[in-house]
Amino acid sequence: MRFLYLLVFVLFLGSCSEYQKILRNEELPPKYKLAERLYKEEKYKKALRVFEQIVPKYRGKPQAERVMYYYADTYYQLGDFYLSGYQFERFVNSYPSSDKKEDASFKSAKSYYNLSPRYSLDQEETTNAIEKLQAYINSYPESENLKEANDMVTELREKKERKAYEIAKQNHHREDYKVAIATFDNYLIDYPGSIFREKVLYYKLESQYLLAIGSYESLVNERLIEAQQYYNNYKKYYKTEGEYFEKANDIGEDIASRLEKYKTETKVK
Repeated sequence: MRFLYLLVFVLFLGSCSEYQKILRNEELPPKYKLAERLYKEEKYKKALRVFEQIVPKYRGKPQAERVMYYYADTYYQLGDFYLSGYQFERFVNSYPSSDKKEDASFKSAKSYYNLSPRYSLDQEETTNAIEKLQAYINSYPESENLKEANDMVTELREKKERKAYEIAKQNHHREDYKVAIATFDNYLIDYPGSIFREKVLYYKLESQYLLAIGSYESLVNERLIEAQQYYNNYKKYYKTEGEYFEKANDIGEDIASRLEKYKTETKVK
């Protein structure tokens, strides 16, 4: 058993010394062979060190296309999506006739997808990823990756919708109701089919209702009438059920009661 451990250790040292020796060597063919072997053995960190040395020297040579693809994919396999996205894009632009073009295009787009941050952060990377994925979908409508690409686009769009919705809702919770209503209006224009549509319609209604009952007396009736319109709009889409159905009905009933009371008091006067 000790002999076996010793043998493994000796072989390990030998492979390490061979790796270091080839790295220091100026000859390209051994480096190319080593980089490809390490890549296929999924030893990506070691492979990357070799690729970084040989990529500039293989430009313009017959092996360049193969080397550039491996180089980009090594970054991808290591999870360095900034560089894999960039390198796969370079590959597609440099080798437009390559049989690896579609694969490289997909992995480039997916790299940008992986760079999209959580919804609470700035969504510039998300917008960029949607554009890259949509370009891939448009270029390869029959691709076996089409469903995955569409699913990623849907996920990213929902993330952007949630970001915009949370911003609008923050204005509501800060009791900045006029700004909240304007933000909700813009949201419905930008995302008419949003999964947050019911929430937006409800909070727009609640914002207008709270704005109305907190207003100077001279403004209350006018603002309640507008709130009633928002309630009717909510009911137009959610007639019998919805997450906020009961809350909306409570507000609607109170609005109707207040308006009726105002009408009665006006007649008496």
